[in-house]
Amino acid sequence: MAVALQSGGKSRALVREHLDELSFLAETAGADVIECIIQELPKPNSSTYIGSGKVEEVKEVIEAEDIQLALFDDDLTPAQVKNLENELKIKVVDRSGIILDIFAAHARSNEAKTQVELAQLEYLLPRLSRMWTHLSKQYGGIGMKGPGETQIETDRRLIRRRITQLKGKLAKIATQKATQRKGRDSKTRFALVGYTNAGKSTLMNLLASSDVYVRNKLFATLDTTVRTIEFDNGRTALLSDTVGFIRKLPSHLVASFRSTLAEIVEADVLMHVVDVSHPSMEEHIEAVNATLKALKVDKKTTLMVYNKIDCLESVEEMRELLLELEPGIAISAQRGININGLRARMLELAESNIDTVLLAFPYSDMRSVAKAYELADVIERRELETGIYLTVRIDRRELPHVEQWLSGPPPEADAPVD
Repeated sequence: MAVALQSGGKSRALVREHLDELSFLAETAGADVIECIIQELPKPNSSTYIGSGKVEEVKEVIEAEDIQLALFDDDLTPAQVKNLENELKIKVVDRSGIILDIFAAHARSNEAKTQVELAQLEYLLPRLSRMWTHLSKQYGGIGMKGPGETQIETDRRLIRRRITQLKGKLAKIATQKATQRKGRDSKTRFALVGYTNAGKSTLMNLLASSDVYVRNKLFATLDTTVRTIEFDNGRTALLSDTVGFIRKLPSHLVASFRSTLAEIVEADVLMHVVDVSHPSMEEHIEAVNATLKALKVDKKTTLMVYNKIDCLESVEEMRELLLELEPGIAISAQRGININGLRARMLELAESNIDTVLLAFPYSDMRSVAKAYELADVIERRELETGIYLTVRIDRRELPHVEQWLSGPPPEADAPVD
């Protein structure tokens, strides 16, 4: 069963869209949605989220349909969950809870599993009071925190300790990944961002000839995947696929996945993938932009990629839609439509960070000449009496590494070395 609240300012159509998404979340988690219920209230009931009359209505549906789980579209307080479970006699899960279940099921790498466990524990901590049946037991004596410590206090202390350990582990992972990214600084980095199930992984596989997991489910990708892509002129760049965003994404989930989202923070260009066939497309765009703002990357260069144009009814509908949206490029990752146009636009953005400069080296410093070849694309090499001159194309981020060799034109009288 899925339940949503229609409060002031929310249209019924919007609430229905939220319920459809909650149903999709439930299906992704392995549940079958039997009934969807909307409650109209000016604000949530502090005790049970929905009104007392609606609670009775829900109880009747539960008994008639033999329902075992009630999902609520917003986050519930621990007290609301406890009161609802006492009234409904079944398990009650809120939006954050179901998202965490999906994350736990899809976590594959050690990093993703650590991030999910951290988010789960931070979600669990304030809810311990309703989750244990042995809270009346007390423990005291040698080795305990103090005489009369309740089991819930012991559990809270253990969870806080584990949270500290997990944060330390993620900090080490973040340091390791930062070191790995330093080794890739010479390449332009693109990061795919977008609402969950917008088609980012399908596009990743198409652009980078990779095999990222693709499925018509929410949060199919949790681990960041980085691949090298090559353009027609031989230039290469890095492309990363990241976890999809969703409206009402719990803040503690964003915090827990900060090391994964670091690929977004470090990227040169964000590619915001949008499912143009979805009826809530504009709201999805707003949800992604809000998350990017929370990560403080909303000012980065962003290429809007309007995906799934093959799902629109006509070319005319696509043209009218694109006129209303922010400038971008329209594609279909599933059918490979306009992918060459997307690659050309990506190359333009990659080339926009490139400068052509002249570097001068003495013959006694061949090691630095070799380093220049590693950092830049050498267009021309001239060996003159005063030294070796390299005309190179180099990413602006690498300029500080060659600043000491920057040179003006060689002297006109300078002659080539025989």
